[in-house]
Amino acid sequence: MAKYRTAMGKVVDMTQLTAKNEHVRAVGNMSVNARGDSIDSLGRVVTPVTKKVGGAYQKTVSNRSANIVRNKNAPQPAKADAPKEIEAAEVTEEELEFLDTADEDMEIETIKTKDAKKAK
Repeated sequence: MAKYRTAMGKVVDMTQLTAKNEHVRAVGNMSVNARGDSIDSLGRVVTPVTKKVGGAYQKTVSNRSANIVRNKNAPQPAKADAPKEIEAAEVTEEELEFLDTADEDMEIETIKTKDAKKAK
């Protein structure tokens, strides 16, 4: 979406507006929020929009291999919260040099942003 200018000259960012209000109950008689999730009378999500879209896709696709089949007994993949630590033996000299320069670049960028904030 884009930014629009009103007749009074104010700028309205539609992307920011929709992101801010995506969990607010939508106007109408469908019992959904602005994202499209089905909600109950208290505004709690009953069926997320991703599940509704996935179900509609499975109804239209005739190829069974394209449909997602979830086995409740199958182990779920672990969520990757933080990057795993790399042992020094696994890293080549070029990679170590790259990591060192990347750290230096980050320090330089933080100094530049601080200087830019001071200049304003």
